[in-house]
Amino acid sequence: MSVVKINVLTVPAEQREVLEKRFASRAHAVENSDGFEWFELLRPVEGTDQYLVYTRWRDEASFQAWMEGPMKAAHQGGATEGDRPKPAASGSTLWTFDVVQQAAPKNA
Repeated sequence: MSVVKINVLTVPAEQREVLEKRFASRAHAVENSDGFEWFELLRPVEGTDQYLVYTRWRDEASFQAWMEGPMKAAHQGGATEGDRPKPAASGSTLWTFDVVQQAAPKNA
């Protein structure tokens, strides 16, 4: 079954809009990657300053290929260190899960 990667981003309140705009500007950047299955950016509602970036992949190798190729290139963006914008997140942790069960609506 699939593998899920959840990047937990700590985002100060004043940087939320910046983070969301950056993700929106990269919309569709991951969809054509081999092995990609799903993406969601989850905004916290209350009690935390952590966004969750949920991605689902066919396997670990597909995720690693994306990390070393398109993801790396997107974060470097061809800019020099001085030109690169300040990160919106003040911290990041990557969680990994194997999908062991799943369900979908019967009429989907």
